[in-house]
Amino acid sequence: MSGNRNVSIYLIWRVGEKIMEIEIKDLSKAYRPEKPVLSGINLEFRPPSIVGLIGPNGAGKTTFMKILVRQILASTGSIKIDGTDISKSENDLKNHLGYLPQEFGLYEELTVYQFLDYMALLKGLGLEKEKRIKNCIEKTGLSEKKNSRIRTLSGGQKQRVGIAQALLNDPELLIVDEPTVGLDPAERVRFRNLLAENANHRLVLLSTHIIEDVESICNRLIVLYRGEILFDGNPVELIKKAAGHVGVLDSDCEAGPDIETDCIVTSRLITETGAQYRIVGDKLPSGIKPVIPSLEDAYMYLITQSG
Repeated sequence: MSGNRNVSIYLIWRVGEKIMEIEIKDLSKAYRPEKPVLSGINLEFRPPSIVGLIGPNGAGKTTFMKILVRQILASTGSIKIDGTDISKSENDLKNHLGYLPQEFGLYEELTVYQFLDYMALLKGLGLEKEKRIKNCIEKTGLSEKKNSRIRTLSGGQKQRVGIAQALLNDPELLIVDEPTVGLDPAERVRFRNLLAENANHRLVLLSTHIIEDVESICNRLIVLYRGEILFDGNPVELIKKAAGHVGVLDSDCEAGPDIETDCIVTSRLITETGAQYRIVGDKLPSGIKPVIPSLEDAYMYLITQSG
């Protein structure tokens, strides 16, 4: 990881017939000099693609996204759009950006339509405003709620309002940060499907620490840990890294298995005869039956091997 300190990030998407390129170089962020939040990545993105940025809480995911959308500034490094510093082309970036932050404030007393109308005005949609609002309400399944006050909506419905406002300007780059936190399982599935259905020509960057959020819709995963990139590739490649390092152990009691210290138990399934434990480790102890890793197994193995 220490060899990955120099940073070059290229975010490329199509605007009409034009290729827009954003280059971020030598990026770092430290709120305290002795503890950097971000310290080294090297990535390229090309649409259409849904990219999952995954990592535990505190890995630097939200900081990275806030730097990308210019909510905060990096400690070092430069951001350029088509070779021009972002300070001179920030408006161009925002015109092609849709963003749903982790904590998104909604005007609770407004109806869904009123809120989207207000956001459309802020985005400067002009004559196409009404058409875009109607389209986004339909896309996000909010037609029956368009005249309801936002304070009356469920958590999942409020998240759909959030993604609707992010889609208003038909962005080429869509960024969503931890969108399913606090949602029930049904709403989480609904929200993931919504993202997949609206990917189209876009580059979608989805930040989460929930593996289920990315395994069904993302064709590329980036694992961020302690501010550094541990993995960048498709889900199958990550799973292959954990081959031979995942196994199960059947036990006739529920007290937990006595395993080596370099292995971890990732799940427990109660059975008729006791319990079955799923174990991840660099070297599996004898008596543990190797199994094909899941994406979550592979993620846990990667994190544990990174110390």
